[in-house]
Amino acid sequence: MLAGGAPLRVGLIGAGGIAAAHLDAWQALGSECLITSRSRPTALAERFGAEIVDDADALIDRVEVVGILSPTPTHLDLALRAIARGRHVVCEKPLAMNATEAQRLADAAEAAGVRLFPAHVVRYFAAYARIRRQIADGGIGALRALRLSRSGAGPTTAWFYDEGAGGGLIRDLLIHDIDQALWLAGPVASVTARQDPPSAAGRLTRPVTATVELTHANGVTTRIDGGWLGEDAPFRTTIEAVGVAGVLAHDSAATEVGTPGAASADTGHLPPQTEDHPYRAQIADFAEAIRTGRAARVTPADGVAAVAVVDAAYACLAAGGAPVTMPT
Repeated sequence: MLAGGAPLRVGLIGAGGIAAAHLDAWQALGSECLITSRSRPTALAERFGAEIVDDADALIDRVEVVGILSPTPTHLDLALRAIARGRHVVCEKPLAMNATEAQRLADAAEAAGVRLFPAHVVRYFAAYARIRRQIADGGIGALRALRLSRSGAGPTTAWFYDEGAGGGLIRDLLIHDIDQALWLAGPVASVTARQDPPSAAGRLTRPVTATVELTHANGVTTRIDGGWLGEDAPFRTTIEAVGVAGVLAHDSAATEVGTPGAASADTGHLPPQTEDHPYRAQIADFAEAIRTGRAARVTPADGVAAVAVVDAAYACLAAGGAPVTMPT
């Protein structure tokens, strides 16, 4: 909402699997939503009562907030176009193809005096936020290790499997848990990664799994496992935080119940909508940050940091598994 409580007018670019969750979240705040996509998203627009706009520039001109939900290689150009017109930007993860581009977006938004919100929705899942609070409150003593996992059927759209076109298991899926590791344990000092099977000329085949191991600057270690599996594989995430005085754990298969109505068909690789409405919580946080000027739970620097770790993971794969040291 704007100052005074007026709902924001929001334009979404892209109509893929995540679009329904964003539309649902903005409409829960009373926002008017416009949408544009290369393929005219008639069914999605009718479902949510959103207006279809013919192209991105026409959409940007008519809104206060631009949501970028399109494939990763488009993020930089679309976000810069929105920022140049003085629009706030919500950008799906990863913020950009690499950390240099991500930092360019963060710098552009700061220079223009507009807000940039990387959509790292897992920070808004109640179970993950609760674990972070318990760690901060000293519930398990000093944190020593994190173990996270994320797997599911995988996307059906081809570009996700093309690392050169902005796809890739680590870049698209494991970045959720990379962001969690940064949120819970702080900056990373070194990164190692493995992928099975390795990509061939930058292309992946499914099933594919990967492991990313992080050593944080404070000595905490993180192991992240993930996979795009067979077409019938259920989506599942786990997290375990090990401290000197105890362990905190969460398994989505044991505790989460899906909430119907907010997701579209191609969501087997996406964090599900759940009873605590994390997508709505995320957008509500962003809208309140715009209204009040306060920081959101996810900052541009967070988006840049997650992409930088992804870059290091791919550098490790390219180097045959040799650890990659992160800049201090």
